[in-house]
Amino acid sequence: MALKAADIQKRLPDGGKKNCKECGLANCFAFAMKLASGAIGLDRCPHLDPATRAELAEAMLPPIRRIAIGQGERQVVIGEEEVLHRHQKTFLRPPGLGLLLADTEPPDRRAAKLKCLSQWQMERLARTSRFDLAALASASGNREQYLQLLREVLDQTRVGIILLAEEPGVLLAAYQASKARRPVVCVTAANADQVLPALDGDTVVCVRAPDVEALAALSTRVQAAGLSDIILGTEAGSLSDLVRDQTLIRRAALVKKYRPLGYPTAVFPGACGDTSPVVLAAAIPKYGGVIILNEMDEARFQAFLTLRQDMYTDPRVPPTVESKVYEFNRPGRDASVLVTTNFALTYYAVAGEVENSRQAAYLVVLDTGGLCVLASWSAGKLGAEAIAEMVRKHDVASRVDRPQLVIPGLVARLKGEVEDELQGWQVVVGPREASEIPAFLPELLRRRHAN
Repeated sequence: MALKAADIQKRLPDGGKKNCKECGLANCFAFAMKLASGAIGLDRCPHLDPATRAELAEAMLPPIRRIAIGQGERQVVIGEEEVLHRHQKTFLRPPGLGLLLADTEPPDRRAAKLKCLSQWQMERLARTSRFDLAALASASGNREQYLQLLREVLDQTRVGIILLAEEPGVLLAAYQASKARRPVVCVTAANADQVLPALDGDTVVCVRAPDVEALAALSTRVQAAGLSDIILGTEAGSLSDLVRDQTLIRRAALVKKYRPLGYPTAVFPGACGDTSPVVLAAAIPKYGGVIILNEMDEARFQAFLTLRQDMYTDPRVPPTVESKVYEFNRPGRDASVLVTTNFALTYYAVAGEVENSRQAAYLVVLDTGGLCVLASWSAGKLGAEAIAEMVRKHDVASRVDRPQLVIPGLVARLKGEVEDELQGWQVVVGPREASEIPAFLPELLRRRHAN
């Protein structure tokens, strides 16, 4: 937990009562407040002695270090987590999703993986998610073969790079060839002495070891070599091992403030064999900072991204979608018009069933602050005036020949009020459950044509 302003003030010159104003602020407490919030640095106080400065700098470090991988729009930022359980506050930084490529894989398999890295993506809750990283394994031990794989990834994708090679010469050659993309360099106890001295000070190092104790020892060696950006690469062989190791690391960092383990982790589900889909699901809530997969199909890809986005959404804030008019199944002049709220779970339930109905439709989504239909009605956010205002704002009447509006069955009592607000519109009470929409919309269209 970050230091409070009162704790910082006590460590300032004269017990925080010097108030010299040389920092540019009114008094020492104002300086402590700014320092605690991260708005200014320790260097603003000219009277701090070196020992106190070092003590405060150490105390103010986040329990889990922030690590940035890659560059530009595909950069992945992990770490800085503050809680063991999501309901305590929120999980802050979603894990990066990576795909493993080996330099011994057949060309067609490699090409398929490169396509996944460059083209696969999913849009949900106004966010675009995709693969973030490529982990390159030197299975052959051949330098040229490994560098050829690296060149293909650099030329065809913009993802971050993780270099996995045991042989120091191969690893360092790849590091030099990809330095412009700031690759992550994986080291082990066996190659650390040869690799670490050749790395720049801002290089991100992933330490890999068979257990938590060995990880702590290796991260200490990396720190001693002058490298501060570290990822802890666990090698759990089973689901139970993964949960145990990830929990031990997180508790050591947050509860015990144990610096050698105060870093985000990398998880390799492929090490768990046939249980990898289960491990994939477990690695997200159990603190994986980077998750590297051997293989991926589109169904699991979408499931992973959905779970990741849900788990790293603040539980205190309801998920929402943009308030606007959505189109389904190429709507024309004869399309139905429905109303719902912008609570994400409500929207996706309704939108999915409208899509499944294969009926052309417009879906008017009101901004209800992320509340469902009944909650937004009881809170006064889903009323006749709000519905009418949204319909007029987007000029929905100009899109259809017969102005007919379907309201949720749960708020059927609004029918007369909406008709009063929207002169010329026929208001129809729709289903109470989204699952009834595929049967409801064709019948609504049949009745409309019959009249």
